[in-house]
Amino acid sequence: MSATSFGERYFATRERLSDLMRGIHALSGEVGADPGDRLPLAEIERGLGSPFLFVVCGEVNAGKSTLINGLFGRDLCRVNILPETDKVLWYQFGETARDVEITPVLEERYRPVEFLRDFNLIDTPGTNSIIEGHQEITERFLPTADLVLFVFPVSNPWGAATWNLISRMDSEVLGKVVFIIQQCDQRDPSDIEVILGHMSDLSMKRIGRIPPIFAVSGRKAFEAKRNVPFTGNMLDASGYRPFEDFISKNVCQSPSRRAALETWRSQAASALRFVEDHIEDQTRGINSQSRFLEDVEREIDAMRETFVNRLSRHLDGVAEVFETEGIWVTKRLRRRLGAFASFARLVRGDRTGHEVEAVFVERLRESVEGVATQDGNEVTDACRTHWEDLGERVRENMGIDLESEIPIEETLDAAKTRFVQRLGRAARQGIGNLKVRNRLDKDLRRRNLALKSFLVTTLLFIIAGATCGALAIPWLPMIFCGIGLAFLVGGTLTAWMTRGMICRDFQQHLLDTCGSFASTLHSDYEEALRIIFSDYSASLTRVRTRLAKEKLAIEPRLKRWQELFLTLKAIEQDL
Repeated sequence: MSATSFGERYFATRERLSDLMRGIHALSGEVGADPGDRLPLAEIERGLGSPFLFVVCGEVNAGKSTLINGLFGRDLCRVNILPETDKVLWYQFGETARDVEITPVLEERYRPVEFLRDFNLIDTPGTNSIIEGHQEITERFLPTADLVLFVFPVSNPWGAATWNLISRMDSEVLGKVVFIIQQCDQRDPSDIEVILGHMSDLSMKRIGRIPPIFAVSGRKAFEAKRNVPFTGNMLDASGYRPFEDFISKNVCQSPSRRAALETWRSQAASALRFVEDHIEDQTRGINSQSRFLEDVEREIDAMRETFVNRLSRHLDGVAEVFETEGIWVTKRLRRRLGAFASFARLVRGDRTGHEVEAVFVERLRESVEGVATQDGNEVTDACRTHWEDLGERVRENMGIDLESEIPIEETLDAAKTRFVQRLGRAARQGIGNLKVRNRLDKDLRRRNLALKSFLVTTLLFIIAGATCGALAIPWLPMIFCGIGLAFLVGGTLTAWMTRGMICRDFQQHLLDTCGSFASTLHSDYEEALRIIFSDYSASLTRVRTRLAKEKLAIEPRLKRWQELFLTLKAIEQDL
């Protein structure tokens, strides 16, 4: 026990219980559990925090104020030879010191003294006071007091006024009475023993019981507690040690106070079990929601696999598009390989291979994107239908309105656009990987070389014929021009024959690579489908995030619950 306080164990237990209930109340608010009547916090706080009430009675100048000052080690009550207390003074805690007169004979005094939070004091003028109303007010406080201290001066412990008041008390109040022989330092220990014996005998005669009796010196106790450092020997000499031990054990640890603590502890335990049940319900709900989302993920994966399994049929459509475009571009090539156009390109340069490939790639890309658009619409329609059904289930299982939180139309439209664009890029890249232009360029170079030979030879003979004509050489101009014309006809026939051959080879080559082209799209098509369903699945990110936050929130709540539970068990041990 410290120099200036007692009942430390009770107050420590009470404070722990109060902290426990505040913690339970805070945790219940976090988990959304209203404990209701299980934990009426305001009522409990008032009950737990209600201070002890000590009523100090005795004759005028019996040493009541000195006893109080010595008990708490504070100069709370004025001490003088003359009577200082002419009113019933009720000392209570207040942030600022103030005196409030309730009646002419009752005054409340508020002081910023910490021990007054736990102990209220009633300092009475004296049982032999001649002021009317003092004794009536004093007796009014006695039934509600936790401890009634009757102070007797060592010089005259048989004051009639005090004993008359004691004799009028009922048995319930007498059970809270303690006799204090004040100023014991003014007598020898042997005299104190005699006085204590007489007090015991008188008690048996007047009230039929012997209350606890302590012989003390309030002055010595006050000095001991005010000294720095604290002088324990002087406190022992004051007789306050047994008196304070009595207060700690028999008042602070009284059955009524312990019963009150046990009542609040029981209510705290009930509220904590209620919070535990709520946390367990939340945990089960979160686990159920997690399993629900896992099932949804599996549904989305199953939808994707369904479309992937249909991929071969969709690739057949891509192959048909490739064949159609291959035939069309072959016809375009045939027109470009006409004799006159071919001879003209010999002069200005031939880019037939590049131009044919560019046209073929662009048309094939547009056609593939058209097929992809149809497929994308089918996939997004399936996702949209699934989403509508999913919204109802999410509301039922998780209490979340998907429609109000997630713009699914924007998500699916964006996913479809990326799907189409990816397959268009894949078509362009697939044509480049097949190198359909390489063989065409080789054939065109050989054809152009042959046509150049015919054209150059034709021009040489015509020039020779023109030269002979200018020199007026007979017959040679006609012969040379005829030969040149023959080479021109030969070049034209060569252009016609090679055009057919090149177009047939080109078309056949395209048709031969049709399957390869469709195969090159397989992985891209599958990846594009995966991206669509990945975007669709990502639409549930907000739901997953909310669930993840709830999971994270549960863990510290469980930890706090465990801490509160251990505190509750420790309080049970104390009680």
